[in-house]
Amino acid sequence: MAHISLLGCGTWGSTLAQVLGRNGHSVTAWHYKSDVVDEMTRTRMHPNIPDFEFHSNIIFKKEIQTCIEGSNCVVVAVPSHGMRDIIEKSSSFFTNEVIIVNVAKGIENGSLSTMGQVIKESSNLDSVQIVSLYGPSHAEEVIKGHPTTLVSASTDKSSAEYVQAIFSSDKLRVYTNNDIRGVELGGSLKNVIAIAAGICDGIGFGDNTKAALMTRGIAEITRLGVAMGANSDTFSGLSGIGDLIVTCQSIHSRNRYVGEEIGKGKSLASILDEIEVVAEGIKTTQSVFDLSKKYQVEMPICEGVYQILFNEKNPKEIVGKLMTRDLKFE
Repeated sequence: MAHISLLGCGTWGSTLAQVLGRNGHSVTAWHYKSDVVDEMTRTRMHPNIPDFEFHSNIIFKKEIQTCIEGSNCVVVAVPSHGMRDIIEKSSSFFTNEVIIVNVAKGIENGSLSTMGQVIKESSNLDSVQIVSLYGPSHAEEVIKGHPTTLVSASTDKSSAEYVQAIFSSDKLRVYTNNDIRGVELGGSLKNVIAIAAGICDGIGFGDNTKAALMTRGIAEITRLGVAMGANSDTFSGLSGIGDLIVTCQSIHSRNRYVGEEIGKGKSLASILDEIEVVAEGIKTTQSVFDLSKKYQVEMPICEGVYQILFNEKNPKEIVGKLMTRDLKFE
């Protein structure tokens, strides 16, 4: 049995805590709202997950230090834009051998760093201590025990295998990968394509459109990933095409939902006022636009999403421009 700390009790973080608890591990969880900690401690229920009761192996703490102390593995499940701040607040409490498991999907605005890079930059950790756990995995389905697969990515084989071992069960199968940059880019950039897929749904386009979008979307993601030093094969895996499929297709996808509402004619501001959860693809769209310029990679779909979100371009006009670009070899 491992003693594991969890920073962030959102739906995905809490789901992973439940997985670890069911696997027989001891989990100490922290949430930034003390009243939510009190409620979860009292009721053993999660405020945003229906019919969910926390496993008895999970306890809650209000202070980051008391949550982390003595733990050799810390799962960080905060939104990507909060990653740097939470690591800076936490790193002084990490042991020398700690394994940090990042499950946030995003590219930091400004620095254009992946989450693994943010963790390294904002702590004294070595790269071998950082693992990213990604893949096609909606919390709603993992909680119900639907068979799910993830990928544990790290530059260090033993770290990736450790995370693989503690999370794997007969319901959750975890693979390993040493291309952490490719895994993080695939799992983050697919959220931008999912917004585009949602826009197509909102407009009323059909299966032909979405199939084309996803296929050309993974081509864009792969081009940028290779330019940034990732392995092209990674984008054919779970954090690439696998995560892209589930995020573009699912009713559970926050990013697809945002795109759908935009496709129906709503403004981004009004949508953000309505939803209570984080759609990582919005901020990632800005970062991807900047990365495409930095690495001089052509990414017309991602740029189209950027123009719609941040320059209020008409979605149908953007689709028209995509369809009438210069003809070329696939």
